[in-house]
Amino acid sequence: MAARSVTDPDVWWHLRTGQLTIQNHRVFHNDPYSFTRFDQPWMDHEWLSQVFIFALYRVAGWGGLIAGFAAIIAAAFLLIFQRSAGRPYVAGAVTVWGAVASIPCWGVRPQMLTLLLASIFLLLLERSYERPKWLWWMPLLTLLWVNLHAGFAVGIAFLILFLVGDGLDFAFGYKDTQLSPARFRRLAVVTVLCVVVVPLSPYGTQMYRYPFETLHSHAMLAYIGEWLSPDFHQARYLPALFLMLATLVLPALSARRLRPRELLLLGVTTYAALRSVRHIPIYVLIAVPLVSSMIEACLRAKGKTVLLDSSRQPLTLLKVIANAILLAGFLAFTMARLHYVVAHQPETEAKEFPLGAAAFLMTSRPSGPLLNHYNWGGYFIWKLFPVYKVYIDGRADLYGDTFMDEFAASYYLKGKSWQDPLNQWGIQTLVLPPDAPLTLALRAMPGWKTTFSDRQSVVLTRAGSGVSQ
Repeated sequence: MAARSVTDPDVWWHLRTGQLTIQNHRVFHNDPYSFTRFDQPWMDHEWLSQVFIFALYRVAGWGGLIAGFAAIIAAAFLLIFQRSAGRPYVAGAVTVWGAVASIPCWGVRPQMLTLLLASIFLLLLERSYERPKWLWWMPLLTLLWVNLHAGFAVGIAFLILFLVGDGLDFAFGYKDTQLSPARFRRLAVVTVLCVVVVPLSPYGTQMYRYPFETLHSHAMLAYIGEWLSPDFHQARYLPALFLMLATLVLPALSARRLRPRELLLLGVTTYAALRSVRHIPIYVLIAVPLVSSMIEACLRAKGKTVLLDSSRQPLTLLKVIANAILLAGFLAFTMARLHYVVAHQPETEAKEFPLGAAAFLMTSRPSGPLLNHYNWGGYFIWKLFPVYKVYIDGRADLYGDTFMDEFAASYYLKGKSWQDPLNQWGIQTLVLPPDAPLTLALRAMPGWKTTFSDRQSVVLTRAGSGVSQ
């Protein structure tokens, strides 16, 4: 399920940045890719992920990236399965349910490393009640995480929620031996240590504020699809909706009562998932084990334990052969799936990105500056840099809310000043989808001419600007 074609528009500038970071032996602190924000301060919080992405691509190509990130996603869900009651069958089914709910967010992207590390954090936190020493791994994991992705804030949030949740458990009468004063002290110390190591990255104390700035960017919440609330009219979000409904219905049916800590974690992550699509996988990390445990309690109450207990029985020759056939079939299917996805990656690239326009630009070299579609900026960074610098790309935090609003106003022809950005930046060439409002408007104006067109993109140049042949 996790072996998917590479369609994320940011993977391209991740590849280029990883390549340049390795070549230059240093991380970026200023923007090198755009002419609208050139040399402005830039926090490349994903620098280590980008080094990993490019190294994997350099060694194994698209196949390595697709298989590698599929393994990362699968590992995250394996840990969810291990945390879930009702193994093997109930836990397995609910884990697959959670995986299907998370599919819209999967891909070759640094967020998948955050998903895996968040899954590891939850495993360590839950198992630390019996194995307290496991908590001491968390500051080291945070140090790694803060250099991989700004999602490290999720790990610190989990620590705080567990600390508060344990206090609520104790206050509401769950005074079991696990909630000792030593437990609270240890968890508090680990939380402080995880916060303390955050500046141990190339961007120092700036990493404290970066996650909050991202969450409060109105432009990112308005224009970037994965930051929008899930539209439950779309079928791909229905598994997440049904999982949320299950967390509302099952407490009334099951003898398993959720503790205050579990309710706190579920409530916070449900809100996060309803606020932004990209938070659905984090919600799934919490919801799947709880749903599985409540279903298990319902089945045990009804005496239906055949789906819960995996009793060990002597292996006969027939069972060995049957298992070998099943495993071989699964392996063959997985390899066939990987081969199919990798073989069709060039076709996917041509469908999702302006492959023809990029080739035309490199051949004909129309005059810049060049205005590009938001989702294509990263692709042009990989294909055209340093010949062309981009107008905008997926680093919305770099461009800021005002610039994003101005770009949207120009792209959608909002207001009387929609041409101002084109004049302000001296735009000579545009590369946009054929049906973009800005494309349709400029094609009807005498000052612009179409120099390239295909189903995916249109290249428009100002009349009189140079185009080499």
